[in-house]
Amino acid sequence: MQSIECPWCGPRDEIEFRYGGQAGIAYPRDPGALSDEEWAGYVFMRDNPRGWFHERWFHVHGCRTWFSIRRHTVTHETGPVPDTGREPESDRTGRGPLARGTGEAR
Repeated sequence: MQSIECPWCGPRDEIEFRYGGQAGIAYPRDPGALSDEEWAGYVFMRDNPRGWFHERWFHVHGCRTWFSIRRHTVTHETGPVPDTGREPESDRTGRGPLARGTGEAR
């Protein structure tokens, strides 16, 4: 079983979390102006690397917070996202900028 480290609760089994997809995908500024093809690209097209990947996770059975981690897609080793000098992209309401479009209730 994979272990994921929640920034607030510490390491937990993966069954406590819900995968939220690739981190860093910005919500379109004007979604009503997108064509069907552009909207489908936003919703479905994501990177699929072999190696380190930035992901969003939601701690369902814990603090109910969205957060970002780095995960190696081959070894499933995880680690924090490198410090960029910005505030963490998460909040306790699930309404963070990257929570949109993941299918999770807000």
